[in-house]
Amino acid sequence: MQIHVPVPLGPDAVALRGVGDRNLKMLREALGISVSAKEGELRLEGPARGVEAARRALDRIAAAGGEISREDALQLIAEESSRLPDVDPPIGAVGGAWWEGPLTVYAAGRQVNPRTANQATYIEAIRTHDLVIGSGPAGTGKTYLAVAAAVHMLRQGRVRKLVLVRPAIEAGEKLGFLPGDLQAKVNPYLRPLLDALHDMLDYATIQRFMANDVVEIAPLAYMRGRTLNASVVILDEGQNTTTGQMQMFLTRMGHGSKMIVTGDPTQIDLPDPTASGLIDAARRLARVKGVAIVALDKRDVVRHDLVQRIVEAYAPKEEG
Repeated sequence: MQIHVPVPLGPDAVALRGVGDRNLKMLREALGISVSAKEGELRLEGPARGVEAARRALDRIAAAGGEISREDALQLIAEESSRLPDVDPPIGAVGGAWWEGPLTVYAAGRQVNPRTANQATYIEAIRTHDLVIGSGPAGTGKTYLAVAAAVHMLRQGRVRKLVLVRPAIEAGEKLGFLPGDLQAKVNPYLRPLLDALHDMLDYATIQRFMANDVVEIAPLAYMRGRTLNASVVILDEGQNTTTGQMQMFLTRMGHGSKMIVTGDPTQIDLPDPTASGLIDAARRLARVKGVAIVALDKRDVVRHDLVQRIVEAYAPKEEG
């Protein structure tokens, strides 16, 4: 849901937004919505319940007739959030598609757009299918676009949770016993997913989402026995799963959920590269209804130009 709230000019605008846009930051953090400011208006975007609570809170802040304290602003936001009926937003795909329009994931409302034809196919597959397998070399945007779609669906209220999963397989190195709790131990493995997430959400929002279990990061082994409802579940580095692990992961899908599996078949770190669950799943599920399989290639690399040439240099040479 998106609405525009007019903002008066001059001192009244400062009173409404707070010093340094303090009130707007509190709305983002407390209600999990996007708030962007332009001259003369605010744009509120996110789940309908949070947007409506923000609109009502802003009305009350404006009616106060002057700058209010941080504590009073928080109190108003909490009161308006609690007064709205706790009606769940529509979950899952509607009419065969999970959203309409472009992906808008940044706090300032900036869009994420595909830069190649294959990336456009990939995003459309995520929009219209419950299970998507995206494969391709490094730098093709397969992980970044998956996270962008997940954040967009979370903000649109199509899902209630984002789960980031990765197999704990070292790329040719042994990291030993890492210190800290579970999150500290798996963070190094999930860093690419978290980097993408930090591009799209501010630090305070990510911390709040993690504290409230809206965003979960977990190693693949911790998926066994679970059923994930109303969630977007992203499995990164899928080439490093075994066939059994991939089957276990895919059968965790619950009602109103979407799964996205990404991986690079040229970077398999398993002891037996022929046992990759990503390659096996792509073969087994190629004709299964509701599953989309998208292959990106070196032409879709969107990192530094040199990355594309590196991918070409390491590609298997055809014998002639």
